Amino acid sequence: MGRIVDPIETALLAEVAQLARQADPCARVLERAVQHFRADSGTIHLLREDGLLHLAAASRGLPEFVLATVRTIPVGKGMAGLAVERARPVDACNLQTDTSGDVRPGARATGLQGAIVVPILRREAGGQERAVGAFGIANRAERTFSAAEQALLIEIARTLA
Repeated sequence: MGRIVDPIETALLAEVAQLARQADPCARVLERAVQHFRADSGTIHLLREDGLLHLAAASRGLPEFVLATVRTIPVGKGMAGLAVERARPVDACNLQTDTSGDVRPGARATGLQGAIVVPILRREAGGQERAVGAFGIANRAERTFSAAEQALLIEIARTLA
């Protein structure tokens, strides 16, 4: 991944690293990322010993029926599960019209359109990276996330590893 050199992004990453050390880090980091990217919502899922992704944080305003659908996600299913399985970002310019097969009914039920989910990557001994969760944000309107935005979101997510 490219190194972040923009002073605003460097300051953001320092702020996020500090939030990640406070109580309820997932909710705090998610809120800051949603704000920075001017997104309308977001979720964080963490991989647990049962091999499933468990919802660790969600933006306010997500309907309960959506939260019930995404409370646990198998690795390899939906955008979050695929981001963890592939250890790379999964995105959709419009969740409602996407035909890639990556978008599941639960994501469509949000009514959101532009979305991205990046893996939460932990660096293991020997330098290997392993996905330990998924960090997603979305907008009500269509949106394509640039390579620079994806790289920054991956670095933000990494603070939770």
